[in-house]
Amino acid sequence: MQSTKLLLGQTLAFSDDPFQVPVDQATTWVRRGGVALCDGKIIDLGAADDLRTKYPDADVTDYGDGLITAGFIDAHAHYPQTGIIASWGKRLIDWLNTYTFPEETRFSDPEYARLIAESYFDLTLSNGTTSVCSFCTIHPESVDAFFTGAQARDLRVIAGKTCMDRNAPDGLRDTAQSAYDDSKALGEKWHGVGRLSYAVTPRFSPTSTPEQLEALGALWAEKPGYLMQTHLSEQVDEIEWVAELFPDARDYLDTYEKFGLLGAGGLFGHSIHLKPRERDRLKEVDASLIHCPTSNTFIGSGLFDMAGLMAAGHRIGLATDTGGGSSFSMLRTMAAAYEVGQLSGTVLHPAQLYWLATAGSARALRMGDKIGNLAVGAEADLVVLDLASTPAIAQRSERANDFWENLFPTIMMGDDRAIKSVWVNGQKRP
Repeated sequence: MQSTKLLLGQTLAFSDDPFQVPVDQATTWVRRGGVALCDGKIIDLGAADDLRTKYPDADVTDYGDGLITAGFIDAHAHYPQTGIIASWGKRLIDWLNTYTFPEETRFSDPEYARLIAESYFDLTLSNGTTSVCSFCTIHPESVDAFFTGAQARDLRVIAGKTCMDRNAPDGLRDTAQSAYDDSKALGEKWHGVGRLSYAVTPRFSPTSTPEQLEALGALWAEKPGYLMQTHLSEQVDEIEWVAELFPDARDYLDTYEKFGLLGAGGLFGHSIHLKPRERDRLKEVDASLIHCPTSNTFIGSGLFDMAGLMAAGHRIGLATDTGGGSSFSMLRTMAAAYEVGQLSGTVLHPAQLYWLATAGSARALRMGDKIGNLAVGAEADLVVLDLASTPAIAQRSERANDFWENLFPTIMMGDDRAIKSVWVNGQKRP
């Protein structure tokens, strides 16, 4: 048994969903609080003085005014696109053909995949992200590299081999059978090992034949403990393309539904231009919608209907969608979600933004019992924020009248300089 560690500072925890109940009922902020950790778990929370008395022999780290919260959770990313993030001037389909596909062909090289995975985890951890759900490439080597890098850092992550058997260049196509076989083998190799989980991963309907979608639906039915991640209704021209490729489908969602790829545990990235039937079916099966605000604005996709979908009771997570998204930072992603909300006529409270990046994303990934919150029994993945990390933020926070007004400038203007410390599974990371 490890010795108890005690982290002191401001603390923020969620007792409920701030989209569903008033913020003061959904959150607990302690001005001078602490978190006790042992064997990778949170074992206690409370006032700093009380915890010092209760755990006199604990190893104490005092962060002063630092804010201790659950680590950030990125619910939709493409780690192979690390090297092409912030590439200029394209919308979705041109983006894939110009930047994404040429880069992803390089991941047949295990060493290249390893280097990018290492870089990716260095970047995400430096931004306070302690869990991520990522697409890989069609190459099994890319999945091995991602999970190996995550395992070395003891991270809780989800990933899967991206499957494509049409509308992609030579070297980036598999087949219906190889997609099934590779995905099954990779899932059996990695799922449940340490803190790793597998996701069945068709990129999106335009790059999979009906035969491949059917094969992946069959795999998910065989392995219901896996998640399933894909893209849905990101751009209008994409939706039109899907209609041409699947003329018998009722809508975009139907191209997944008819092949067994719609259900609880399904993660649908973007989900911007949903039709009423799609919204109703996604809610009925309790699938998760993943909001990718920096990507949606950077590639010009549209505005996610946070207010309407939350009011209808959907599970919603938040994500960078790197590299279509233009930042590795979940702080910047929260800021973009706020800006998208403003453009849509919805003012998101700082508590709602922070919940989306932590407990909300954990709930979307079906991991709310493990990560995403300061709670006794939760895994000790934590981030400590400096709420005065730059002169601009500091001068604004000095004028704050309450905690949320103090936190909000860091959400809107913070970056990796705001990350004072990161803890993964109870261990401090450099």
